[in-house]
Amino acid sequence: MRIIVGMTGASGAIFGVDFLRRCPGEKYLILTRWGRYVLKEETGLTEHHLAEHVKKSFSDEDLAAPFSSGSNPFDALVILPCSISTMAKIACGLGDTLLTRTAQVALKERRRLIIGLRETPLSTIALEQAHRLSLAGAIVMPISPPFYHRPQTIEEMVEQFNGKVLSLLGFETALAWKPEALE
Repeated sequence: MRIIVGMTGASGAIFGVDFLRRCPGEKYLILTRWGRYVLKEETGLTEHHLAEHVKKSFSDEDLAAPFSSGSNPFDALVILPCSISTMAKIACGLGDTLLTRTAQVALKERRRLIIGLRETPLSTIALEQAHRLSLAGAIVMPISPPFYHRPQTIEEMVEQFNGKVLSLLGFETALAWKPEALE
C-alpha cells in the first residue's frame, strides 16, 4: 500500500510521528513549514529523524512533485495532524501547496483521504468545511483518543487513536473494543 502522510502546523505532532513508525507499507512524507516547526517544538525531532520511516520526503512548496498529479497513483493520504487552515483550503478546492494539491488529487480520483483534525472547539465554518469534505468522500476524524483500554501513558493514547486510523486503511490492529464480545 502506498500512503502519503502530511503533517501540518497543528499541535499533535506526536500522532504523525507514531503513525509513521507504526504504519506498514510504502510511505511518503509531506511536512509543511509550520509542521516542521511544531514537530521540533513538541517532540524535539526534525524531518531527518523521520527519514527512516518513509521512502521519501517532499517539500510542501514543490508542486512539481509526483503526487500533485493523478497520474502517480497512491492508495491513501493521511493528514495527521491537520490544521483548520489546511482543512479549509482542501474544502474550498485550493491546491496551492503540495499537500493541498495532493488532497485535491485524492478527492478527484476517489482515493482515501483521512484528515486527523487537531482543533477544538470547532467554529460553524470549520464544521461546514468538515461536512463538505465528508460529502466529497474524505474521512474527518478529530484527534480524540479512546479510553476503552484505560491508557496509562500519553503514548498509549496516541497508539490507540492511530490504531483507529490504521484500521480505516485496512490494517489489522491489536486494539479492539471488547473483542471477547465477538465470541
